Amino acid sequence: LFELVLKHVPEPTVAPGPFTMIGTILEANPFLGRIITGRIHSGSIKPTQPFKVIGQDGKLIEQGRVSKILAFRGIERTAIDEGFAGDIVAIAGLSKGTVADTFCAMEVTEPMKAQPIDPPTVTMSFIVNDSPLAGTEGDKVTSRVIRDRLFREAEGNVALKIEEAEDKDSFYVSGRGELQLAVLIETMRREGFELAVSRPRVVLKKDEETGDLLEPIEEVVIDVDEEHSGIVVQKMNERKAEMVELRPSGGNRLRLVFYAPTRGLIGYQSELLTDTRGTAIMNRLFHAYQPYKGDIAGRSNGVLISNDLGEAVAYAMWNLEDRGPMIIEPGEKVYQGMIIGIHSRDNDLEVNVLKGKKLTNIRAAGKDEAVKLTPPVKFTLERGLAWIQDDELMEVTPKSIRLRKVYLDPNDRKRSEKQKVA
Repeated sequence: LFELVLKHVPEPTVAPGPFTMIGTILEANPFLGRIITGRIHSGSIKPTQPFKVIGQDGKLIEQGRVSKILAFRGIERTAIDEGFAGDIVAIAGLSKGTVADTFCAMEVTEPMKAQPIDPPTVTMSFIVNDSPLAGTEGDKVTSRVIRDRLFREAEGNVALKIEEAEDKDSFYVSGRGELQLAVLIETMRREGFELAVSRPRVVLKKDEETGDLLEPIEEVVIDVDEEHSGIVVQKMNERKAEMVELRPSGGNRLRLVFYAPTRGLIGYQSELLTDTRGTAIMNRLFHAYQPYKGDIAGRSNGVLISNDLGEAVAYAMWNLEDRGPMIIEPGEKVYQGMIIGIHSRDNDLEVNVLKGKKLTNIRAAGKDEAVKLTPPVKFTLERGLAWIQDDELMEVTPKSIRLRKVYLDPNDRKRSEKQKVA
């Protein structure tokens, strides 16, 4: 196989001149620090050799010396004494250079052309868990360990951007979509972290010339069976998407291309699979920032909120079933301000799920039948992130996913609503 590769794959084209390389992969190493991998376009590089990093705009990002050069020799990556044009190498010794930047000799002034990294379009708040059940299921709960973990993740993930809030107990994490952030949250909870996260919000900008509000628009390509195309077009139209192409893709399938605001796509993946019986394939790509498309209809139901701390009682949940479906199991721990169900109306309602059946010494027919509960609505991480509103949070622990209000005390919630109206 190797002989066949050597015979048919041409040698790399090598340009004359000083050392230049475009970064293509970024990783963080606990011993060597930041490592950037790329193919040397021209020249050569040795350890201790000075070099600099310039951005796509030609501005100097940083300069320093190469501490180590790593390359694959066989299937193992080992240190080498010199990398030549055409070699794929990993360079250590930098602190700011990233993917799509030009790594070059000191005399080079012009950057190489590269595909720019898509900007972060969705941001979420990662907050220290302050619920009454905090610290009961996870062992990594303080702001310091959460901060260290997030900044360590950003070292090797070019699509993530981490900012620390003024209160030092919350962090703004921006990424390319809610799925990327959900993967990070799931990874952290499996590592033993406890935290609360807010609803994903899109990163808005202002037009420097006109002052208009701009929002991220994505190019969405959906491959779907013809019989399900109608519901897909309808749902995308409700999300302010604009169809730009519709063509057959073979096998009674259609390819639909939309320009859709990122806001409207939050939580749509699971809905799309439900509408198309799991047959649709959706791909998303950042397109551009365009003028704000207006309001998009969101959740129409309110929530049922627990008014006290304790364990949910099946009898109380049975009495509340006409108020709406529950999202918790009997015996589950609840606290004041925790969301325990979906209200059948559009307002929020505080309820008591701790109230047990009053027992008497009188037996009567029909009094002692077993309580039969409707199975609860289960929220996965992705579904919960898309479902919660701006005044709600998701509490994530290694064992549980709970939904709650930002302000657990009802008086604080009323005060917050009055301030919004004012």
